[in-house]
Amino acid sequence: MEEESDTRKINNSFLRDHNYATEADIISTVEFNSSGELLATGDKGGRVVVFQREQESKSQPQRRGEYNVYSTFQSHEPEFDYLKSLEIEEKINKIKWLPQQHAAYFLLSTNDKTVKLWKISERDKRPEGYNLKDEDGRIRNPLTITSLRVPVLQPMDLMVEATARRVFSNAHTYHINSISVNSDLQTFISTDDLRVNLWNLEITDRSFNIVDIKPANMEELTEVITSAEFHPQQCHTFAYSSSKGSIRLCDMRQAALCDKHCKYSPLADHRAILQASAEQEGGEGWGCEEEEVEKDFEEPEDPSTRSFFSEIISSISDVKFSHNGRYLMTRDYLTVKVWDLQMENKPLETYQVHDYLRGKLCSLYENDCIFDKFECVWNGSDSVIMTGSYNNFFRMFDRNTKRDVTLEASRENSKPRAILKPRKVCVGGKRRKDEISVDSLDFSKKILHTTWHPHENIIAVAATNNLYIFQDKVN
Repeated sequence: MEEESDTRKINNSFLRDHNYATEADIISTVEFNSSGELLATGDKGGRVVVFQREQESKSQPQRRGEYNVYSTFQSHEPEFDYLKSLEIEEKINKIKWLPQQHAAYFLLSTNDKTVKLWKISERDKRPEGYNLKDEDGRIRNPLTITSLRVPVLQPMDLMVEATARRVFSNAHTYHINSISVNSDLQTFISTDDLRVNLWNLEITDRSFNIVDIKPANMEELTEVITSAEFHPQQCHTFAYSSSKGSIRLCDMRQAALCDKHCKYSPLADHRAILQASAEQEGGEGWGCEEEEVEKDFEEPEDPSTRSFFSEIISSISDVKFSHNGRYLMTRDYLTVKVWDLQMENKPLETYQVHDYLRGKLCSLYENDCIFDKFECVWNGSDSVIMTGSYNNFFRMFDRNTKRDVTLEASRENSKPRAILKPRKVCVGGKRRKDEISVDSLDFSKKILHTTWHPHENIIAVAATNNLYIFQDKVN
């Protein structure tokens, strides 16, 4: 694949950084909302920081792309499970925004065990002139009240409040790795290593288990669930990935427990309508074809490349539907794959992220880097995909031109409005001046979490405790 040589259209617009780095400051998730005006990050300290995009100004049009802190709040606290004698970390594993329906914003955040629904709202007025309490909030003696006052709203400095509206807990035995909001805007799923649970956003005391791969004997356990996501348009369809490198597409209309997976078909909705109509008329309806129940997405392994690490590097760390709902993107340790939902036997496209690490799997296994979970993301038009790598590198692949580029998010090249230059990794042989040797890569610096603005070419990447935001070049 040809390496993109000109990346001047990408430049750095913002850097949010702490001068001191502690474990609690490490960013663990990053997510744009549906409009792209807000950007949320979660960290290992259980905090959520929300950034808001700068409003356009005629005097300073170049500031339009900048994001500033809008709200910061503590989402989760460390807890202790006394029954199992286990500490529950406050680390934020995932954040998902709900589509905005009125003035307030809503987001879901989760740690290993508990999902919370947060409301973020603005307040610029306060009530004054109470009858039963004074201006300091103290209760007044009713005997001293000689007249009635009509309370009024007085202007005040803008205050952004974050309020926990729902707490969804006590439903997961294992650690939650992903959450996904349904397109019906009424339900969401939370996924742990062995189960997927379906929640109603209004009901916190119960959920429905829709996937359960826990064997009767845990010694027979061969795979775990690594990620799950709802289809962007079909509220009954979701996909989940496994540590064995397979992706299962499930239809909640077929069974209450989606132990079997379905084959995607654009005629599925039409068939369901015909079946319901036939049943209402007293007929038997349309039987489900067996071949459409037992399909999943998995690429056969090449026996010639089989090694001790094959099973580890084939584990899927992230799964994402395209915005148009036709494709699935998956990320394993070395590659990003794009699947057509109507072709499950092999991926439509395969992109090598850092194939130069294939000869270093032994050392990566020894330092546990081989177990890192990289995310992947689509751009707004599904034409470009992005994912992270080591040495604070992140990769972009253009699906149309088949060009790719490696960029670096670091403090050395992150001056505001600086133009990023492509980086290249040299594997053996003579190294050019602008290349970096694979032996010089810093595996402690890694881009695990990325997100792309839903409508514009603005991206956010998290590098340990630093958040970098890049946008198209502004003339």
